Amino acid sequence: MAATIAPVDEAALAAAVAAAHQAGTPLAVWGNRSKEAFGRPVQAAGALTTRNLAGITLYSPAELVIAARAGTPLAELEAALAAKGQHLIAEPPDLSALMGPGEGPPTIGGAVACNLSGPRRIALGAMRDHVLGVRAVNGMGEIIRSGGRVLKNVTGLDLCKLLAGSRGTLAVLTEVTLKVLPYPERTATVMLRGLDPARAVAALSAGLGSPYGVTGAAHLPEAAAARAGLGGRAATLLRIEEFADFMPYRTLRLAEALASFGGADMLDHDASLALWRAVRDGQPLGAAPEEAVWRISTRPSRGPEVAAALVRAFDAKLLLDWGGGLVWAAGPANEEAHRAVAEAARDAGGTFWLMRADAAFRAALPGMPEEPEPLAALTRRVKAAFDPKGVLNPGRIVAGV
Repeated sequence: MAATIAPVDEAALAAAVAAAHQAGTPLAVWGNRSKEAFGRPVQAAGALTTRNLAGITLYSPAELVIAARAGTPLAELEAALAAKGQHLIAEPPDLSALMGPGEGPPTIGGAVACNLSGPRRIALGAMRDHVLGVRAVNGMGEIIRSGGRVLKNVTGLDLCKLLAGSRGTLAVLTEVTLKVLPYPERTATVMLRGLDPARAVAALSAGLGSPYGVTGAAHLPEAAAARAGLGGRAATLLRIEEFADFMPYRTLRLAEALASFGGADMLDHDASLALWRAVRDGQPLGAAPEEAVWRISTRPSRGPEVAAALVRAFDAKLLLDWGGGLVWAAGPANEEAHRAVAEAARDAGGTFWLMRADAAFRAALPGMPEEPEPLAALTRRVKAAFDPKGVLNPGRIVAGV
């Protein structure tokens, strides 16, 4: 691969993409390569990084809005927000422990491009739901803008949700604008012990349906609970984030509402923050370096079914988030395990993503379910409209697109 192009501003990035379009030269696009294993390997003659497009360009705490260039490290945004008592709503994960460190810290552009969301997604929505505006460069080198910098903005076609999750295959994000919220004064966790996945998801569903403001709902089987420092019994976790004065009432009432599932333990603020950060980042999964990692998304009620199918098929390491609707799985990087994941997701009416494996494995097998032909045709048309010569991350999501 040729030397990596690292433009210092949006105009230079647009010029680089325009030159690649003119020459028909495919480009691998990334920030700091922290998520390179998420998706198929890109066969490209050159590479383009947004790492030099960094810095916060707008922050209005009173308006709950922040904007930053795509190469800005997530940690820099989080620190700036924390200084004003605010945070990113979707709590995007730092997957460095699972994916490897890459060439630097995760960036906000990568988080949006991959539409990555943490435990709060079950209560407050995905990353794409909080993107107010974007600036980007399409595959012809044209600068495009969508959305704006205020909460009430309905101007033009909403491309924000299309580009969030496109993983650099349609356009290169250069700046994103996000809605933020005040950081909760206190965090606490109501923890139930020893439940099997089906019973645990029933408890999580009851908690999420309660009036006590649950913003995180996860289940750690025995091995995952042990790796999280919670001992050798399965742990079912429900998080509440609130004003300090309201916390005792809400946690007590939630525990009472879940009494039929067993007695509850309470984790305080500091312990809760550390635990949910680990859940967010998939750390209790304990995936070995040689293992593949998948994420299966389905209705929460079908999560236990998926977990059971994977345990039957191979020695699966598991972690359930989003009330049971997100199943993290780690296991052998072979075709049999991958097929079991794909079948379990299909049978549960869900989908899957291959999050991590070596390049040969990711090239040989689909990283997500194959699309029905009408949807695949639409995917090709959208790709052709944004990137007619296929120069941006070709084949990153789907082979040949």
